[in-house]
Amino acid sequence: MQKLPIAPAAGSTAVDVPAHQFETPYADALRSLAGHDWQRLHVPGHQAVAANAPGVANLVGETALSIDFPMLFSGVDQETWRLVTPGRVTPLMRAQELAAEAWGASRTWFITNGASGGNHIATTVVRALGSEVVVQRSVHSSVIDGITHVGLDPHFVTGYVDNGLGSAHGVSAEQVETVLEANPNSAAVYIVSPSYFGAVADIAAIAKVAHDRGVPLIVDESWGSHFGLHPRLPVNAARLGADLVISSTHKAVGSLTQSAMIQLGTGPLAEDLGPLVDRVVRSHQSTSCSALLLASLDEARKNIVTRPELVEQALDTAEQIRALVRADRRFRDATPDILASPDAVAHDPFKVVIDTRGAGITGNDAHYQLLRDHRVYAELSTPSALLLLIGAVSPVDVDRFWSALQALPEADIEPERPIVLPQPCERAMGLGEAFYSPVTMVPFVEAVGRVSADSLAAYPPGVPNVLPGEVLSAEVVAFLRATAAAPAGYVRGAADPALDLFRVVA
Repeated sequence: MQKLPIAPAAGSTAVDVPAHQFETPYADALRSLAGHDWQRLHVPGHQAVAANAPGVANLVGETALSIDFPMLFSGVDQETWRLVTPGRVTPLMRAQELAAEAWGASRTWFITNGASGGNHIATTVVRALGSEVVVQRSVHSSVIDGITHVGLDPHFVTGYVDNGLGSAHGVSAEQVETVLEANPNSAAVYIVSPSYFGAVADIAAIAKVAHDRGVPLIVDESWGSHFGLHPRLPVNAARLGADLVISSTHKAVGSLTQSAMIQLGTGPLAEDLGPLVDRVVRSHQSTSCSALLLASLDEARKNIVTRPELVEQALDTAEQIRALVRADRRFRDATPDILASPDAVAHDPFKVVIDTRGAGITGNDAHYQLLRDHRVYAELSTPSALLLLIGAVSPVDVDRFWSALQALPEADIEPERPIVLPQPCERAMGLGEAFYSPVTMVPFVEAVGRVSADSLAAYPPGVPNVLPGEVLSAEVVAFLRATAAAPAGYVRGAADPALDLFRVVA
């Protein structure tokens, strides 16, 4: 083990990193290939010549073009070699093995269609196990899409909602157990942790509830791809007993956008799932995967594992911002609110939630004015909060942010602006039945009382407010239209971006 020369903060311990975690086998293989004088007579069409695609080269650089090799290049990612030469491990296989070791998984797959694609893979896996699933109601809309496409019958667990901050959090083990007891034919449990606002669920307890009933636990850990990689961070789901984990690596660890991982746990249920997951990944993964995205996963894993000092610095800057907020007269640190949620056992320190109630400005206005006047781009806002996402390896210029926040105007407005997220709509037909039915477009005033053909989610965070087959309520229609009209919001799944029209079952 190689001891890294870092000085950990109080309460943490030094990080021992195996020497092989400093390797980037897949990225290095691409660089080695690019070092040869190839005459390229294969896809992609730019064939690594910047003059052939000057606009693309201007966007990503000539180096990126040079390593943009197609899939199935012998010796790099052609997994069929293992069949021809038993025991042969390609650079891509080795890169995935290193990632599995880093996150404590038994196996890892690199995917290039994001965690959304990972959720489609996971729902397909569940459908192979049975037709029913216990699922958190506030999952990402891609989970609902996957459930709809494969014909699963969902039994929802409704998580905690903070109407003051306008945030949905997670579920408890007791809630999951209650729904499992009521639906004993369920083939899996599917939850989200951490939430968009950083609430971390009790994965170990929920895993035990699921395993006691002989079903696997699937965790969408998209917002926690950095968990388990530093002593000051929460433990990740794979190490806590989850059987299948979707990890959106680009969100916090810093790989390229749209790159992600699927991780297999280490328990007996996970082991049984392995061959099935592998087959489903192959059926969903593009046969033209981007080498750039795959290589970025390799490099991002190395970066966060071998440079814990960057994580320390990023954590320190996040805490500096929270300390400034706690001492400020206008703004308030909302971390205690999140930890007070009955489902939360920890909080992601890289999510800084600033309560703007009483600050003389709404969270949405603060978001917009920071962007417009100061070129400070926050992750999310609600009427009562501003959410910052700090990359796990990206220390922040605290002074720049704080100066911009303090420069925001203060108006004489009502200090309390709690919003109420709409209640789930009543179900009239099944998800798949509604999704595949003939549809029509109607004005929003006529949509109330009609059956939605779409999954509509105020984004961010992308949690569906109405599902296919549910009856659109006046409350949901008004909420979605208000979201669409906000400067930083839109509604995923809407046929009309302004929500003047809704797509309903004909």
